[in-house]
Amino acid sequence: MDGLERAFRTPRPIDLALTMAPLCRGAADPTMRIEPDGFWRATRTLQGPATIHVRRVGDQMIAHAWGTGAECALEDVLALVGAEDDDRAFRPNHPLLVDLHRRFRGLRIPRSQAVIEALVPTICEQKVTSVEARRSWVALARSTGEPAPGPTQLAPGLLLPPAPGILAGLPSWTYHHFGLERKRADTIRRAAASAKRLEETTTMTPDAARRCLAAIPGVGPWSAAEVALVALGDPDAVSLGDWHRPHQVSWALAGEPRGDDDRMLELLEPYRGQRGRVLRLLSAGHVWAPRFGPRMPTRSIQAL
Repeated sequence: MDGLERAFRTPRPIDLALTMAPLCRGAADPTMRIEPDGFWRATRTLQGPATIHVRRVGDQMIAHAWGTGAECALEDVLALVGAEDDDRAFRPNHPLLVDLHRRFRGLRIPRSQAVIEALVPTICEQKVTSVEARRSWVALARSTGEPAPGPTQLAPGLLLPPAPGILAGLPSWTYHHFGLERKRADTIRRAAASAKRLEETTTMTPDAARRCLAAIPGVGPWSAAEVALVALGDPDAVSLGDWHRPHQVSWALAGEPRGDDDRMLELLEPYRGQRGRVLRLLSAGHVWAPRFGPRMPTRSIQAL
């Protein structure tokens, strides 16, 4: 197999599928593929495009990378798979969290350091169902992405995420064909135009990074936190304004079927510094509040 290779061991167990899941937007995501023994990911590094394949072999992990950004991708692979995530400060005292932390010992907070690549699909997820969001992201990526470097026979159909310059230059009406109305389309265009500045958030403190992200019109606290959790490896990122999260936390930690952001923050306060980890554990354990009434309906922006 051509390309560059790196083998490494991690100080703590890592469940690759569980850890990398938030970076993959569904089974049809053309930029990433999670497999039983590892994952494929196409990305744009500072050195250029790269494809990285990470798999577990015995007690170590083997990473292969291709493209002009291969060396950069391998340098950052430990952060990507969550090997640099330190959960020793997490001391759960709620019985449910104690159990989830024990069951999902391999769950880590990844740090992709690819801010715009995390932000664009996150904007697609604003105020819509996950089905709509994933459909829009897949359509956008397939239409504007490029073939990923490397062995196409091993990862057929893998595409690089859309280049910021392409996204910034697309007129807003073009996004309509991807199921994105003008508000989200304009937010993507603004974010893509500011991609260089947004990528600098990888060197900032978590609070400063979230403020920088939220300074883009249309990118609020929810989107900033979603990006901070996966791109910046922030274990304390809490998504405010989410449709389900307050109910999830209230149900899991207090047995209350409904809650709001204030109640969620109150219940998460004992875990400040690790609040995003709590949310990841609850989702990994499929802990959700009871549903009452109809679900949010799916829409077809293209049909409007």
